[in-house]
Amino acid sequence: MGSSSFEKVCSLRSFVLFVLLISSPNIVAFASSLNDEADALLKWKATLQNEAQPQLSSWTFFPNNATTSSSNPNSSTSPCFWFGIGCNSAGNIGNLSNLIYLDLSTNQFSGKIPPNIGLLTNLQVLRLFTNHLNNSIPEEISQLKSLDELSLHSNSLDGPIPLSLGNLSKLEYLYLYDNSLFGSIPSEIGNLSNLVELCIHTNSLNGPIPPTFGNLKRLALLDSSYNQLSGPIPADIGNMESLKNLTLAENYLVGPIPTSLYGLENLTTLSLFQNNLSGPIPEEIENLKSLVCLQVNENQLNGSLPASIGNLSKLEILYIRNNHFSGSIPREVEKLVRLTVFRVAWNQFTGYLPQNICQHGLLQYFTANGNYLIGSIPKSLRNCSSLIRIRLDQNQLTGNISEVFGEYPNLDYINISNNTFYGEVSPKWGRSSRLTNLEIWRNNITGSIPPELGNSSELHLVDLSSNNLVGEIPKEFVRLTSLVKLILSNNQLSGAIPAELGSLTNLEILDLSMNKLSTSISGCVGSFSQLHYMNLSHNEFSGEIPTEMGMLVQLSVLDLSHNHLTGEIPKEFGNLQSLLTMNISNNNLSGILPRAFEELHGLLYVNIANNQFCGPIPNNTAFLDAPSEAISEGNKGLCGEVKGLQPCQSLTACKHLPTRGHRSTIFMIIFSLLGVLFMILLFALLGLYIRKRRSSQKIRDENLISTFDGAKMYEEIIAATGDFDAMYCIGTGGYGRVYKALMPSGSIVAVKRLHTLQDGSYATDRKEFFNEIAALTEVRHRNIVKLHGYCSSERHSFLVYEYLEKGSLAKILSKEEEARELDWSRRVNVVKGLVHALSYMHHDCSPPIVHRDISSKNVLLDSDYEAHLSDFGTAKFLKLNSSNWTGFAGTYGYAAPELAYTMRVTEKSDVYSFGVVALEIINGNHPGDFISPTFSSPNKIQLKDVLDHRLPPPTVQVEDELKKIVTIANVCLRQDPRNRPTMHTISQMLLCSTLQMIHI
Repeated sequence: MGSSSFEKVCSLRSFVLFVLLISSPNIVAFASSLNDEADALLKWKATLQNEAQPQLSSWTFFPNNATTSSSNPNSSTSPCFWFGIGCNSAGNIGNLSNLIYLDLSTNQFSGKIPPNIGLLTNLQVLRLFTNHLNNSIPEEISQLKSLDELSLHSNSLDGPIPLSLGNLSKLEYLYLYDNSLFGSIPSEIGNLSNLVELCIHTNSLNGPIPPTFGNLKRLALLDSSYNQLSGPIPADIGNMESLKNLTLAENYLVGPIPTSLYGLENLTTLSLFQNNLSGPIPEEIENLKSLVCLQVNENQLNGSLPASIGNLSKLEILYIRNNHFSGSIPREVEKLVRLTVFRVAWNQFTGYLPQNICQHGLLQYFTANGNYLIGSIPKSLRNCSSLIRIRLDQNQLTGNISEVFGEYPNLDYINISNNTFYGEVSPKWGRSSRLTNLEIWRNNITGSIPPELGNSSELHLVDLSSNNLVGEIPKEFVRLTSLVKLILSNNQLSGAIPAELGSLTNLEILDLSMNKLSTSISGCVGSFSQLHYMNLSHNEFSGEIPTEMGMLVQLSVLDLSHNHLTGEIPKEFGNLQSLLTMNISNNNLSGILPRAFEELHGLLYVNIANNQFCGPIPNNTAFLDAPSEAISEGNKGLCGEVKGLQPCQSLTACKHLPTRGHRSTIFMIIFSLLGVLFMILLFALLGLYIRKRRSSQKIRDENLISTFDGAKMYEEIIAATGDFDAMYCIGTGGYGRVYKALMPSGSIVAVKRLHTLQDGSYATDRKEFFNEIAALTEVRHRNIVKLHGYCSSERHSFLVYEYLEKGSLAKILSKEEEARELDWSRRVNVVKGLVHALSYMHHDCSPPIVHRDISSKNVLLDSDYEAHLSDFGTAKFLKLNSSNWTGFAGTYGYAAPELAYTMRVTEKSDVYSFGVVALEIINGNHPGDFISPTFSSPNKIQLKDVLDHRLPPPTVQVEDELKKIVTIANVCLRQDPRNRPTMHTISQMLLCSTLQMIHI
């Protein structure tokens, strides 16, 4: 945000900082008297906009009034009583050394903390948190010898923590968290003997934890999590006798948990998760009598869980998943009367689950998945109505699920998949009104799907696949309007797809494969506007493919293979612009393959084998490069210049002529077309007459840029594109085509014309059209495509952009020669350009803008290979104090995983997509397996694994940059969005001189 808008974004407290710290180079000489000081403040107030004046109502001072002078500091007009200023008992800030309290937090400050602040020697409280302050912490802060609270958190401060902070002997509260500080933690911090709370988490600090921390006898809170600290936990921490909260999570700490730590009798929270700690948890853990929360998950801890853990009578949270614990889970955990969280997943536990784990009725989270547990579900679980989350999947548990589970009014997630449960799905699950996930796949479940499940209206995911279910899909599923994933594959289901399912407009994944479903495929599938995966294969569907399927513009994967489908492929398939793979093999389909397939530029894989297709194959890479067994097998009438097919010159015509019914249909179409042509001619003559009468009138369009003549620009674009002739088309998107237009001025622009559809998608396209206008009028950045203007009229609706010569990043990477031109230095710059654009949108725009469809196809390059982010049709403005929930938007393979469940939009979804694109830029292809759910911890990927081998090896200097990008991509792709960095932090990471400075 520029200095010209400084007045607009700073609150009242900002004015005080400006006056006290900036307006004079010598802060001591800032004001020699109360009159001078107040006069300076009032002059600043006079420059503010009118809407700020009510906030400054206390700032009133009349120099000519004898009663309001420095001799009367207790006057209500004295600056000591103005808002935001705190003075000592003298009540006079003529000398700035009397200022004891300065709170300028929660503004939108930018710039650095001035060194002059060290002259406020009596300052006791300094709060500058939650701003945009940058640069390093000035050494001069160490001159504030009276300081007992220093709060600089939630800014953009970088550099090391000054060693001289160890001189602030009175300091009790030190908050430096959520910045970009790097370097080691100064051992001098151990000199702050009065320190009560030390929070330095969420930075890029490295090196060991100083043993001198053991000197902090009064310290109650130590949080240095989310850094890059290494080495062992020093045994000296056991000397911190007042410590209540110890949080060292998400670092690179190694070695065992020191035994001295188990002597901290006041400790209530021990949070060490996501490190590389090893060794067992000893029996001495029972000494932590005050412990409420134990989080040591995602380490390398091993051995058995000590039975003495049952003596921690205050323990509420036991979180030890993702370690190497073995043996049985001790029954003594049943003694934990306050237990609410019991998460022991992904270890090597054997034996049985504790049968009375919920006997006290407080258990909310119970996850023991990914172990080797046997036996039945604990009996106490049946009446455990407090449960919110249950995960017991991927064990060897057994039992009748209709008997061992009860009713859970608060439950929102259950997964008991991949066990040997039997019985039927109970109708009781329909009474769990908050349930969002129901997963019981790969068991021995029988019976039908209870229609009562339709009452669980909050369900987002239902996966009952790989069981022995029979009967029909319940029509009552019509009420599951929040459903995102419906997976019923590999069962014995029969009947049709209920037409009522068309109301599931949020559905993204539909897998009904390997059942006995029959009749024709319902046209209701065309209502699944958000669907990106559909698998109806290995069923008994017959009839034609419904034309409504062409409305699935988000669809990426389509599998209709191994059915009894007949007829031709609908020409509406040309609308499936997001389609990546299509398998329609092993049916009875016939006719000529639609030419519209040639427009599906994203198509990667096709299989049309064992049908009755004839004529030429489409000129599309997916068809031309497909193996012969996926094209020619079973399709005797196909021709083309590919292996396994005859040349088209040898076939005079398609052998499969239309049947009589088809002929009558063709005649009806011909006569209808003649009628339509006649009406078009009539209306054309009428339109010509009307246009002549309106020739003197201005065309009604809307233009964003005042320097353009709207009507003139409109006519010039129509002429330059030949009234949007196909020869000028340079690309097709989800809701429009893009044309290249050479204007009379000699400049070239890109014109995106909205599809002129008349069906339901038209409203969606119009929404995206105006959404893009709203977004791009709010942004001005060199790495964001520039919008010159737009037109919205009855005849045409289009957007006019700057023309970017090189086209999309996806197109360049897909072509051998062009990819080589995009060398390593250019690729690094493309990544940086994308970072700058997203950081600007998320942190410098008010309200912030989330793009929601970051992908390589939406990154355009100019002639200098500079990156420009485009396609803001799905962008969303984040509303403050709002949940920001919405439907799914994005491209399959780039969208963040949480969007399939929460639908809550945050800037962290863009961060995930950026991570995918960053890897794609380096690899030259979509990263694929590298972004599987298992790719969630650091250092799982090496640069050598993702380098694009079409380029020569990078130089040493560029290689360091590439390593940094891979490391950043790693942290961006974390499954939990809270653990991803912000784009602002990423931009700071790219500025760091060494890789060790990057917090991952």
